[in-house]
Amino acid sequence: MKTPLNWLREYCDPDLDTNQIEERLTMTGTKVETILRHGAPSVENFVVAKVLSVEAHPNADRLRVCSVDVGAGEPATIVCGAPNVAAGQTVAVALPGAVMPGGMRIKGAKLRGVASSGMILAADELQIDSDHAGIMVLDELILACTREGDAELAPGAPLADVLSVGTDVLELEITPNRPDCLGVYGVARELHAATGAPLAPEPWTEDPGSAGELSAATVTVQCPDLCPRFTARAFEDVTIAPSPLWLKARLSAAGQRPINNVVDITNYVMLLTGQPLHAFDLDRVAGGKLTVRRAREGEQVTTLDGQVRTLDSEMVVIDDALGPTSIAGIMGGERSEVHDGTTRVLMEVANWSGPNIHRSSWALGLRSEASGRFEKGLAPEQCLHAQAIATKLMIELCGARLLPGTIDIGGPAKPPMTIRLRERRVESILGMAVPRERQREILVALDFAAVDAVADVPGGTPGAAPAGEPALDVTVPPLRREDITREADLIEEIARINGLGELPATLPARRGAYGRLSDTQRLRRRAVDALVGRGLYEAVGWTFTAPGLYDRLHLPADDPRRRAPVLENPLSEDQSLLRTTLLGSLLDVARHNVARGMADLRLFEVGRVFALDGDRAVSERDSVAMMLTGRIAPVTWGAGEPAKADLFAAKGVLEALGEALRVEFECRPGEQPFLHPGRSAGVLCDGEQIGWLGELHPLVAREWDLDGAAVMELDLDRLLALAAAGEHGYQDVISYPGLRQDLAVVLSRDVPAARATELVRAAGGDLLDSVEVFDVYEGPALPPPSSEQVGEGRRSLALSLSFRASDRTLTDADVVPLRERIVQALEELGGELRG
Repeated sequence: MKTPLNWLREYCDPDLDTNQIEERLTMTGTKVETILRHGAPSVENFVVAKVLSVEAHPNADRLRVCSVDVGAGEPATIVCGAPNVAAGQTVAVALPGAVMPGGMRIKGAKLRGVASSGMILAADELQIDSDHAGIMVLDELILACTREGDAELAPGAPLADVLSVGTDVLELEITPNRPDCLGVYGVARELHAATGAPLAPEPWTEDPGSAGELSAATVTVQCPDLCPRFTARAFEDVTIAPSPLWLKARLSAAGQRPINNVVDITNYVMLLTGQPLHAFDLDRVAGGKLTVRRAREGEQVTTLDGQVRTLDSEMVVIDDALGPTSIAGIMGGERSEVHDGTTRVLMEVANWSGPNIHRSSWALGLRSEASGRFEKGLAPEQCLHAQAIATKLMIELCGARLLPGTIDIGGPAKPPMTIRLRERRVESILGMAVPRERQREILVALDFAAVDAVADVPGGTPGAAPAGEPALDVTVPPLRREDITREADLIEEIARINGLGELPATLPARRGAYGRLSDTQRLRRRAVDALVGRGLYEAVGWTFTAPGLYDRLHLPADDPRRRAPVLENPLSEDQSLLRTTLLGSLLDVARHNVARGMADLRLFEVGRVFALDGDRAVSERDSVAMMLTGRIAPVTWGAGEPAKADLFAAKGVLEALGEALRVEFECRPGEQPFLHPGRSAGVLCDGEQIGWLGELHPLVAREWDLDGAAVMELDLDRLLALAAAGEHGYQDVISYPGLRQDLAVVLSRDVPAARATELVRAAGGDLLDSVEVFDVYEGPALPPPSSEQVGEGRRSLALSLSFRASDRTLTDADVVPLRERIVQALEELGGELRG
């Protein structure tokens, strides 16, 4: 919502500059998204002036040479092309040195041979209106100021005294629970509470209208559940004309386009109070009767934007004898809109069900300023607030005659709620004491009523005070009825206005709450730290994904990962599914970086993946995924080109993760549709497969414009459960030296090295401390005599065996029988010693 600062200061004007006001509002919960500038950057050199004479330009038919009193002694000569300039007018002038909204600086110049010292301004040149048909004439505006008791403005007076030359505009993010801040006065109340600056009286306190029956029109509400309150007033002798300059300036700064005085009044009142209004041409209301009802299925109405809208039975319309004339709470109808010939106006101000307006607006694809406010839940009491201001302006700006009576169906909502606020409860929740008088001051500033009370019923929650504790009975204002419903809400109001930065850092006062992480949380952090320690950077991808992802990953039709949950209300087609794997988001991140010259990537992501259980039930779990692209080490002058990311680089990351979590992983041959055949593996932990790793399939890598990648994904929930359940014992440090022996065994290529080392460990017994493969030799494919060293289809594994005892130094005699058992086990696997 755009809030012009000069309008805001009319109701609350603290001695603070724009940035300080922004900080106070943001820090107290009314977030300022940005500060804009509307109109001229500065008010300097913009003055009120008097046109003394107007003569034809000697060298141009469409130009006039004006003598203008700008309050600087000698009259200034200004060349003007406006057709409506005339002697005796009070006008707005930009003197040399003034900076226009577009950044242009006014300078003295010659126009067709005549020197000109300034510019007589049109409304569009100060962004007040889009009209450039003529200059602004300020006589009526000056006269209005004089009537209000101000001294008459002499030529040379600052233009900003009577008209907005330029103003800072606060663009606010109003949260759905604060519809009271959707109007300028509501924001002014927040500023008053945040700064202590005086707040002007509510602008709706004086109401020229009267209660009673309205004879000019009748209204029937058939769906009071969707229309809690409907009010209307009638005006005759209405003159449709352009709005005065001050109103145009205010609307333009707030992002509204001036149209005519009646429409501008409805927009002005909505911006001031937050309550939308709608003006009917009463002569176009067929039969003089309006009915508020649910629409009929397929019923149509032409709205003010000229579009024909097809309705359904959940929507609400206002109709007359000829059918629907507007869509309630969203947009008025074209048939009854105010036009240049309108002389009778029915001003409708109603309250509508927020959820219904939100649903109808979404279904129609039609969002308006009115619907955006109603869907947040306005208070029925706001209807007469808006009627009071609109009535006053209709009389003043349109010359209208107000007919006696007001249609008021529904009336105010339920009586206001009173909540007991206990002094000690405030302290227990905030962790600091806030004096009761300060509590009262804050709440009264926010329009609550607060009177002293005594808590005569002990609280049943931890931190509650005993009976007899001093307290406040706080009555919630109507505009906060939906937001403030309990004691904790009042404490939140006190905290944010008193200053969230003042609150101390304390732990919650709860039984069984301790200031430490759970076992699962500690293991999760340990896993993340291990990945970071290996040089990986964490990425955070979208939880949503596109339907085409699984085709790009080459997943077959029966792969369960294709059964992704479908969102009912997606942001876009590309985000219409919940992801079943983290690989897609990592590939998207990699493509984005590689396209910008970052080809060497080390990324990981920890996030949620989802699956369908049955037709509609959705299960979810945490996964961890990793991706390496490009080189696995930096380039240095003393070494050759580093190796590229491959299966073994991914396995190294897996082993680092296993060491951190104190679990053992096993990699067994396994294939995934998106991984390179023969360069992929399934990852097992405690005999259970919990993920996969390998090199990306070249065809899949091409889909993301990558030159290969090593990837891995594990079920993090299952991994952490296995890590938590594992027994992590400790061993004494062995002071006796180990005995190392090497052997080379020739095995079939089909036998995995992991299978061979597994048999060696089993045969070596407790004295075998470790076994590692330190060399693999297969021999060249050609010529055949070379491969005869190991045999066709076979390879040689060189194993390093380390034997160690905790109570003595081992000798060859201790190791020989173990070595023989190891050789025998390898022979049973089809192996033979080499050499």
